[in-house]
Amino acid sequence: MPNWTAIVLAGERPGETGFAESQGVRAKALIAIGGEPMLARVVRTLLSSPSVARVVVLAQAPEALLADAPAWIAADPRVSTARAGDGISSSIAAVAGTAAAPWPVLIATADHALLTAEMVECFVAGAAGADAAFAVADRATVERGYPETKRTWLKFSDGHYSGANLFALATPAARGALDFWAKAERDRKKALKMLTFFGPMIFLRAVTRTISLDTAALKVGRALGLAVRPVRLPFAEAAIDVDKPSDLALVERIVANNPSDLSAAGHRG
Repeated sequence: MPNWTAIVLAGERPGETGFAESQGVRAKALIAIGGEPMLARVVRTLLSSPSVARVVVLAQAPEALLADAPAWIAADPRVSTARAGDGISSSIAAVAGTAAAPWPVLIATADHALLTAEMVECFVAGAAGADAAFAVADRATVERGYPETKRTWLKFSDGHYSGANLFALATPAARGALDFWAKAERDRKKALKMLTFFGPMIFLRAVTRTISLDTAALKVGRALGLAVRPVRLPFAEAAIDVDKPSDLALVERIVANNPSDLSAAGHRG
């Protein structure tokens, strides 16, 4: 039975309005890929995923956003909206676990235009048993599929990983992860300072890259009092979102080459 609430982050970050305006729309989530706004692609994918029961669109002005989006989104009874505040984590915390967004909660982003139901189901299955989970794609998979893409890589002793724009808050205990996320947002320019929260050994091993991704997640989870798990997705497209014009060009090319079934034609590890 579908039971996950999917929250789609569709708000604007500082500096994103210029990108949207260059594409002739008022918000980045409305930039078209293959003739369809990214927001519509993501919402449709989530609603087609067997594990997802409902979708909440989270944005600073959600009513205005949906007014400019395809009408079917607002008309679908499984879709609702929530107003974002000053921070991503606090905005999620305000709705997660409420009647509008009951647990478990899946977080997705409106700029993840290549998201497929297969990716969602793979992630949800991998997150089973954890309080919180996050999706990653390894560098070999991504660069084998799309060597031209430029990603930010998290470097661990067992490999390099890119975030894949999916997060699971499976239980009420996951609020602890949101609390830490809020602190990370405040101190996002002080990454080394944030690492000291987890103790000197994690700090040292992270700096020297002598800790694996799974071990790091285990230790971070223990520090937060949670079961935290990374979920490796075998899809190169999972790591590709649309943050800049070069991303947009790549994603448009991928969609043009795989118009009917991206997941079947996509690159696996």
